[in-house]
Amino acid sequence: MELPATSKTINVSVVGTGYLGATHAVCLAELGFQVLGVDTDAGKVARLAASEVPFFEPGLEELLRKNIEAGRLSFTTDAAAAAAWGDVHFVCVGTPQRKGSRAADLTYVDAAVEALAANLKPGSVVVGKSTVPAGTAVRLATTVIAAGGILAWNPEFLREGFAVEDTLHPDRLVIGLPEGPDGPRAEAVLREVYATLLDEAIPLIVTDFATAELVKVAANAFLATKISFINAMAEICEVTGGDVVQLSAALSHDTRIGGRFLNAGLGFGGGCLPKDIRAFAARADELGAGEAVAFLGEIDTINQRRRQRVVTLAHELLGGSVSDRRIAVLGGAFKPNSDDIRDSPALWVADTLRRAGAVVTVYDPAANANAAAAFPDLAYATSAPAAARGADVVLHLTEWHEFREMDPEALHDIVTQKIIVDGRNTLDPSRWRAAGWTYRALGRPDHAR
Repeated sequence: MELPATSKTINVSVVGTGYLGATHAVCLAELGFQVLGVDTDAGKVARLAASEVPFFEPGLEELLRKNIEAGRLSFTTDAAAAAAWGDVHFVCVGTPQRKGSRAADLTYVDAAVEALAANLKPGSVVVGKSTVPAGTAVRLATTVIAAGGILAWNPEFLREGFAVEDTLHPDRLVIGLPEGPDGPRAEAVLREVYATLLDEAIPLIVTDFATAELVKVAANAFLATKISFINAMAEICEVTGGDVVQLSAALSHDTRIGGRFLNAGLGFGGGCLPKDIRAFAARADELGAGEAVAFLGEIDTINQRRRQRVVTLAHELLGGSVSDRRIAVLGGAFKPNSDDIRDSPALWVADTLRRAGAVVTVYDPAANANAAAAFPDLAYATSAPAAARGADVVLHLTEWHEFREMDPEALHDIVTQKIIVDGRNTLDPSRWRAAGWTYRALGRPDHAR
């Protein structure tokens, strides 16, 4: 393999070219570094090397192509060569939920660090970005030190759909460093890597390993708690006749609370929040501090109840049974501007209704292919009108812009019954009702405006 030439004084490898790793590699090349992306998946490496992003992320493919053409970015499966070439190595592999457990599976992190250590250039810095349980960095540092390197931890805070912006213009940088003389050396290297960002006065928090590991899981736990709080209030609104959208608006004016992540609906999914809060709770149990985060179990339960509520609502609107009824599901990704279907609430609802006997057709602007691979028994359409054709009820479950702006009149003569369930509380009830539709939403009364 021909290794890249050097432009800046630091050569960077990024181990793992999934969502996090590919984005990080592209953005570091955009900052001017010579970057080598490393992955064991030869197919993924080939696609990236051909300037093709294997997932949907706005703006990323253009930057990938630009930096490959500029000669700053390349990809390889040769971990040994990358380890010997690089000065800084970012570990960006996944930490999925362990099968049969709430805990994180660290298999990929361990393998990545061991592969680097086998050929590590003395004095180089290995930087963990993967989300890991507290105590992982201390354990991995032993392997890196034995190979003549230094370990640091630099958690990621990417939002899918905004990953390029969050990498190039983050709201903060966090660096966890080892004790002793290795700490300042690793800090100096990472300050050089992130110099452009630091010149923008982006806050930098330099801390210890444990705090750096906790920042990401604590942030996700807080966001999950806020989302589930307003969804719990939606449950109360449903039994009192209150309107959770108006309740949320009123709460958001309190500067101590704010309105972000205070939108009631179907709940959260994806590859981070659900598995991270479970892993956080599992690790706290291992450390004897499970009571401190016991509330996360209820957060998870509330989130799952919102999914079931949509299923129940569909049954109610169709006279108590969905058997042989046609249901259109608008949305398959766990959130808009993404093709990520991991733990997708929309697909959970769709498949649950299918298993209850409904004929379910899904449409998502970006995630149809991924959804079809994971849920082949569902039907798929290439547009919202195609999905809604002949439907007895339409479920709006992922808040893509095209769904929020959809003209209810466009579906008027397509559906069998004009019934829509707004699982994200982002449609205009007055507009849909004026077009003759029965509009229902989570946490809102039938007369909601």
